[in-house]
Amino acid sequence: MQSFQAVLAALGDRVSTPAPVVLIDVVEENIRRMQAFADAHGKALRPHVKTHKSVEIGRLQLDAGAIGLTAGNLSEAEIFAEAGCDDIFLAYPLWATGTKAERLVRLAQETSLSVGAESIAAVDRLADAMGDLVGMLGVVIEIDCGARRSGVRPDDAGALAAHARTRGLVPLGVFTYPGHGGSVGAPEAAARDQALALRTAVASLAEHGIEAQTVSAGSTPTAALSTDPVITEIRPGEYVFNDFDNLRIGDCSADDIGLFVATTVVSDQGHPHVVVDAGTKALAREGNPERGYGQVPDYGGYLLRLNEYHGYLQLPEGGARPAVGERIVIVPHHVCPVVNSFERLIIANRAGELLGTWTVDAQGQLN
Repeated sequence: MQSFQAVLAALGDRVSTPAPVVLIDVVEENIRRMQAFADAHGKALRPHVKTHKSVEIGRLQLDAGAIGLTAGNLSEAEIFAEAGCDDIFLAYPLWATGTKAERLVRLAQETSLSVGAESIAAVDRLADAMGDLVGMLGVVIEIDCGARRSGVRPDDAGALAAHARTRGLVPLGVFTYPGHGGSVGAPEAAARDQALALRTAVASLAEHGIEAQTVSAGSTPTAALSTDPVITEIRPGEYVFNDFDNLRIGDCSADDIGLFVATTVVSDQGHPHVVVDAGTKALAREGNPERGYGQVPDYGGYLLRLNEYHGYLQLPEGGARPAVGERIVIVPHHVCPVVNSFERLIIANRAGELLGTWTVDAQGQLN
């Protein structure tokens, strides 16, 4: 991470802070590495676009060998379909009413679309929304593997898939999200939970005469552990940039972090902290008071707290102190909401060359 400050210095005043700076050579290496892992283990790769929300980066992933993309909402799916992606999985229990029903029908006619479902009510809404075109929509049953977010019990997946079939939808398989694997020491157990839950769900579908063509595993922290033979595809998202949380749990190295936030020191009133121009509007509020809301590796400090446009950089006693006007690097704890805060990404490389800007095409698109 020490090289980040050198990159920022090379970019100089051409970057107006706060701004997300992407090291595109690091991103391309991350994309190649994950694709190689998936290929080596016989898994399809379907990256989640919620992390980058960028058509340009989605194209890099598809060109590297991804079979399609994962979206978190209809807006994301629509944007990437319009850009030419012909295979999209909306990994969310969509409630298809009102304009969402109309948009769903249009989207299913534009691209090969599958949608997550985890209740009879949601399945019925999907079928009703599709009407005479119901056979065009694939459904993937969401199961809970221990994260306790959404998803049915694994042994209930077959009954729900069978109901979808009776409504004319196409039950494709099952998916899950091992969100309980995102802390230190947790990925291994979460990956075991994921594999067991998916095997149970596949057996449940088989009991109802349904073959699970898609058995989809999620999350960057557990991606390298998603090697169970039952799994057919993986859906990591954060790997494309990585962040401090991924580094903290040992899921990446410092050299694999491909995005930082450039910020400027705007105030120093002699407190144990200085103030920078990145607050919650730029960084969201990812972290906690104990470990901070963003790391500043070049000064051994961290953001102690955030206001909307102010970040309080806590500095170690006796350590170096950045001057007012100095540009410094923040490494986000969780990269996804940071990207969603900005309309554009600054594209650079490790050598500090400014290569241009890319639009965050799905920025702020939440429905």
